[in-house]
Amino acid sequence: MMYILLFISLFITQLAYFRIANYFNIIDKPNERSSHSSITLRGGGIIFYISVLIYFFFSGFQYPWFLVGLTLISAISFADDIKPQPSKLRLIIHFISMGLMFYQWSLFSLPWYFTIIALVVCTGILNAYNFMDGINGITGGYSLVVVAALWYVNSFLIEFVDNDLIYALIAALIVFNFFNFRKKAKCFAGDVGAISIAFSIVYLLGLLVIKTGDFSYIVFLAVYGVDSVLTIIHRLYLKENIFEPHRKHAFQLMANELKIPHVAVSAFYSMLQIAIIVGFLFAKSYSYLYLCVIIVLLSVGYILFKKKYFQLHKL
Repeated sequence: MMYILLFISLFITQLAYFRIANYFNIIDKPNERSSHSSITLRGGGIIFYISVLIYFFFSGFQYPWFLVGLTLISAISFADDIKPQPSKLRLIIHFISMGLMFYQWSLFSLPWYFTIIALVVCTGILNAYNFMDGINGITGGYSLVVVAALWYVNSFLIEFVDNDLIYALIAALIVFNFFNFRKKAKCFAGDVGAISIAFSIVYLLGLLVIKTGDFSYIVFLAVYGVDSVLTIIHRLYLKENIFEPHRKHAFQLMANELKIPHVAVSAFYSMLQIAIIVGFLFAKSYSYLYLCVIIVLLSVGYILFKKKYFQLHKL
């Protein structure tokens, strides 16, 4: 009954946010770099943060430093959705938020180089996630796959976090997907949605990696991870500014140049990640070998796809 009430509360909150976004004109206007063609409400992913906040109060204030970090990074991201914020300010807030998350992990009790590695990996994931929005369903659909996989591990393999936190995120993702995973999206996640769900997933993955000492669980983000890293390398090869918006991700080529429906592209990314996770759970005894094989296969697939279709982007 509690989960049903949470779901209903988030659904009502999402509808209320639409009215607020309409009133204050919090919208995403399409431009030459966009993958959509109509004005769409921005910031619908704020319910990811709200779901964690609700969990925090009803759980007896569990994971307080994570919540403070999530609050800071969600606040600056939402402010950026309303009006572009200085990049230095956003970077400072991101680093402070990650520091609070690391403290919640007790990461600072480990050798110093673990903090450096975590900082690089977390920064990469947060920035990569921020480019996902704009293709209907990809942020919510892909994230739901990852969070559901974390729930399975936590429920049946090794407990690393309070399951109620995962349930809260799943409820928010289902509500968001109802409005976003469709041919004509009612809203986009916005920076606040993309960054807050990425921050939450990173927190859960970090807890799992620290608890097990097994970094191969990063395979849960393999599909989008390979796409993001190789797209950055490709843009560096083209001598582009990697911090500027673009339309060179494989999923963007599918949606924009090949005219594949957004929901089909999002479903493909989600289903591919599901297949990889299921394979990983069956091949757990060879987890690092499996991770390497998956990265190689995804990389080869990405390169072949780009070689065949990238010229369409330049027409």
